Amino acid sequence: MSINRSRLDRYISEKLNISRRDVRLLVAQKRIVVDGKTTDDISLIINKFSHIEFDSKVLQANKASYIMLYKPVGVVSATKDEQHKTVIDLLTFPEKSSLHIVGRLDLNTSGLVLLTNDSRWSERLTKPENKVKKRYIVTLKNPLTPDYIAAFEQGMYFAFENVTTRPATLAILSDYVAQVDLVEGRYHQIKRMFGRFRNPVVNLHRQSIGKLALDNKIKVGESRYLTPLEIEQIDT
Repeated sequence: MSINRSRLDRYISEKLNISRRDVRLLVAQKRIVVDGKTTDDISLIINKFSHIEFDSKVLQANKASYIMLYKPVGVVSATKDEQHKTVIDLLTFPEKSSLHIVGRLDLNTSGLVLLTNDSRWSERLTKPENKVKKRYIVTLKNPLTPDYIAAFEQGMYFAFENVTTRPATLAILSDYVAQVDLVEGRYHQIKRMFGRFRNPVVNLHRQSIGKLALDNKIKVGESRYLTPLEIEQIDT
């Protein structure tokens, strides 16, 4: 049984197929251990990563995983695909089949992709109201002008969805390269915004999500676990 959040007595009742009255007895007898501590609280809220034991027998021992990947161009942000290699295919971690993608990149975009099995963590990063900033480096076919800066800051109206994009920050790094910071990620948003200037995107690369930047020691296609500090920082 996999849970996100549950009362301890409900979880033990379903896991051992016993009544909640029997669970109360087990707890009173100090036979239930949660995260290394004997508990006397049947209403304790547990989650899928709580380590739970009954009479020294492990009932649940899931571990949260947080991974950064340097996604190459030509790889899809999906768990399965019949035509292309997926980001999951690039991973070598034993728990990779349980991971989901936090903020997808399209086929022709490279850069930072996060993967996890912690749905609450990924939801906090992807909810629009949390306004987690994503930074992209964009290479364009035609030269940039200062007009782009104001247009991105004002937001752009897309008639197809009947929405106006949230303000985005654009910095001109060179004649053909810009840095763009977004707090949303609509379908092909960056390419469509530059499309208003009839300026095709030649290369699109995601450099960071929140405070977490792609590790410059990771090569294209490689991945690693996030450090505890990175896990905490990206969520603030």
